Amino acid sequence: MSLRHNGRLTAIRAAIAAAGVLLLLGADRPLQCAVQQRKGQQRTALQSALQHATAKESSQRLGPALPGAQLHGSAMASTLGQSKEAQIPPPQSPAQTGETLPYSLERSVWSPDNGDGTYTNPVLYADYSDPDVIRVGHDYYLVSSSFSHFPGLPVLHSRDLVNWRIVGHAVPSYPDPAFDLPQRGMGIWAPAIRYHNGEYVIYFGDPDRGVFLTKAKHPEGPWTPLRLIRKVTGWIDTCPYWDEDGNAYMVHAWANSRVGVKSILAINRMNAEGTEILDDGIVVFVGHQEHPTIEGPKLYKRNGYYYIFAPAGGVKPGWQTVLRSRNIFGPYEARKILEQGTTRVNGPHQGAWVDTPGGQDWFLHFQDRYAYGRVVHLQPMRWENDWPVIGVDYDGNGIGEPVSRFAKPDVGKTHARQEPQTSDEFGSDTLALQWQWEANPRAEWISLDARKGWLRLYAQDQTRGRKNLWEVPGLLLQKFPAPSFCATLSLSLPPITAEEKPPEAADQKPPGSAEGKPPQLVGERLPALADGGCAGLVVFGLDYAAIQIEKRGNRHLVSQIVCRKANTGSAEILVDSADVDSQQIQFRVEVWPENPGEVVPKVLCRFAYSTDGREFRSLGKAFVAKEGIWVGAKVGMYCVASGKARPGWYADVDWFRISRAGQDDGRKE
Repeated sequence: MSLRHNGRLTAIRAAIAAAGVLLLLGADRPLQCAVQQRKGQQRTALQSALQHATAKESSQRLGPALPGAQLHGSAMASTLGQSKEAQIPPPQSPAQTGETLPYSLERSVWSPDNGDGTYTNPVLYADYSDPDVIRVGHDYYLVSSSFSHFPGLPVLHSRDLVNWRIVGHAVPSYPDPAFDLPQRGMGIWAPAIRYHNGEYVIYFGDPDRGVFLTKAKHPEGPWTPLRLIRKVTGWIDTCPYWDEDGNAYMVHAWANSRVGVKSILAINRMNAEGTEILDDGIVVFVGHQEHPTIEGPKLYKRNGYYYIFAPAGGVKPGWQTVLRSRNIFGPYEARKILEQGTTRVNGPHQGAWVDTPGGQDWFLHFQDRYAYGRVVHLQPMRWENDWPVIGVDYDGNGIGEPVSRFAKPDVGKTHARQEPQTSDEFGSDTLALQWQWEANPRAEWISLDARKGWLRLYAQDQTRGRKNLWEVPGLLLQKFPAPSFCATLSLSLPPITAEEKPPEAADQKPPGSAEGKPPQLVGERLPALADGGCAGLVVFGLDYAAIQIEKRGNRHLVSQIVCRKANTGSAEILVDSADVDSQQIQFRVEVWPENPGEVVPKVLCRFAYSTDGREFRSLGKAFVAKEGIWVGAKVGMYCVASGKARPGWYADVDWFRISRAGQDDGRKE
């Protein structure tokens, strides 16, 4: 778009000038809830659904893949082969299919691969926010935002864009001591990954510190230490591009929360190596009127056009915009390319265009699912008149909508199903890749050597002015892996020493307590830890709930606690508790959406415990999971202590297992 009013132009120029930029305006899941199906039943139901869709929606069939898409943005490392005619069955929208749970026929809690040549969205039902993807040969790599969770900047690998696995992290810790404590919502925002000159390179904009770069010869790492290539406030969502003539550029957006500027995209020149930003940039698009809050840009080139793929309209309700121009600095034409439309996929935007060796084009994007975080969808893509067409236009308004089920990308062969890692037996010398801390990790927080095959989790000091777990850096958490799942944690506390035992008989109850109940009253705010430490299983977000075990004299107490608005410093509330005679315990939480067909899910969590590993007793009330700051809710473990804990207080974790909700894990001890 172009600006027609001098007053508006003057105001925008003033805002940009204040930020130090040149202005060139162009175009503006219950406890027994799992539906258990036999293999044959599942396949039959799927085939029937596809046949029904074929009869009902043949007019919406997508055509064959277009031939030989040009390499774009040096993301591709090999020349694309001849295109193959893709036999693509008609798609189904989420509104037509409902929100089915395509559990795999084996053990996984979410498998997007249906095993019949089709996939079901989302391909990643986990919080991989702001994804960017490239293809190098026959391999695909995905990176996403990680904010202040470390190790950060996860790298995932796939051979078919449907089945993904975590292969590493590019940022083990942040080069700022402030991140030794949680800095929620800050840090690593919206990275971009490219393959250039035989190296993998990742750029991201930290809205408070500037533009960072890291490189690696292999995507698994090691990655070079973060390099600050531009110290600046407010630049976000940075993406590089190397043109055919060797010139290098970077496109970025603005963080309104930092500099009071938004809905504007700018492009900077870089040196040929991409290690230095050479200027203050040129504004190439202003989206205030038709594409407000435009951000997250990715820059490509095809058939002589420069394309900027960028989300607009806000995180949860927005859409995907595409800009194009014959000149990298504009002016740019703009089109709305993908929207929610008649589907249940709100805000389908911000992601990456990628192709197959055979010439198919695909688009990956996120959907903000509130407590589940920003899950990742895969959409078919084709070209018409040098404009991308993404998804299917179900309502006929000329704008694509997300598909629910579709034919898998034709990558020349069928690859085995796989999903991002979840369960952990702690048999490795290093912490598994699915785990993240809430701040820069410290070696003294854990040991995988103190007790072989176990994780020793040393207690975090809870006395440093911390009212709850929000400011505790050493929470060991992972993403929700599916809409419905069960997480089980097996742990033991250190034995009570002779010095710690009180003089009364070992079976005497604490004064004032009922049978099997501690002296605290349900609903009262919890005091400081009485005898030192506790460890537990937590579902963590702005609101969090946990089931934990702690020492009480010569006995152990199991309790469910809840903390609401944890970020405001509110105290934890005791929901229910029980005495147990063992320091060895298994904790379990089952997670499921009460309203699976709704855009805004109500995600319920029910806690239970077992002292024998066979019979689990429910404890407390169902808890509604809540997202965090820019991230979904997480599940994991913690160990905290007060000043009364003896030095080196710890909990030993035997294993952590993710299984389908409503089912036993099935593994033998």
